[in-house]
Amino acid sequence: MRRPRSVVVLLAVAFALLTAGCGVGFDGLDATGDKGYIDGEGVITRLPVGERVKPGEVSGTTLDGEEVSLSSYAGKVIVINVWGSWCPPCRAEADELAAAANEVMPKGVVFLGINTRDTSADNARAFERAQKVPYPSIYDPGGENLLAFHRTLSPNSIPSTVIIDKQGRVAASVMGQVTSARTLVDLIEDVSK
Repeated sequence: MRRPRSVVVLLAVAFALLTAGCGVGFDGLDATGDKGYIDGEGVITRLPVGERVKPGEVSGTTLDGEEVSLSSYAGKVIVINVWGSWCPPCRAEADELAAAANEVMPKGVVFLGINTRDTSADNARAFERAQKVPYPSIYDPGGENLLAFHRTLSPNSIPSTVIIDKQGRVAASVMGQVTSARTLVDLIEDVSK
C-alpha cells in the first residue's frame, strides 16, 4: 500500500515544481521565492554551417509601434536578444549589448530585441530608455515569437541572444547573460564571414 501513495506524492511534488513559475509577481519572484524563469549560464553555442536551420516566422510590433519581421532584413546578419524588464540578468547585460550593437550596427549588422513576459509595454519602454538600448524590440508578452527558435533557443532561458547568418539561418546563441561586448562582437564577426 505504501508504493501507490509514494507515487502520488512524487507526482504532486513534480506538478508543484512544474507550475511554480506561473504566478510571478512584480519583483520577479513568486510566493515561494521562485524567479519564474530559467536564466542560462552564458553558454555560447556555434553551429557548423551544415547544421544551421532557418527559424520560423518572427514578426510583430515594436515598442515604438513599428511593424517589423526578420524577412525585412534578408541578407544581413541579425542579432536577436530576448529580454524582460523584470529580469535582473537582462539589466546586467544591457550595457554590453548596447556597446556591441553600437560597434557592429554601422557595419550593417541588425540588432532586434524580443521583449517577453512584460505585462506592460510601458515597463519595457522605461527599461529601454534607462538602459539606452540602441535598437528596436518587438513587444511579445506571451512569447509567441520564441517558438520560432524551438530547435535552438529555449523560451525559458531569459536572457538569450541568437545570431542569424546572412542566409537567414541560426548560427550561434548565448544562453543567458552576455557578459562581454567583445565576446559578442567576436561571435558576430565569426558568423559574418
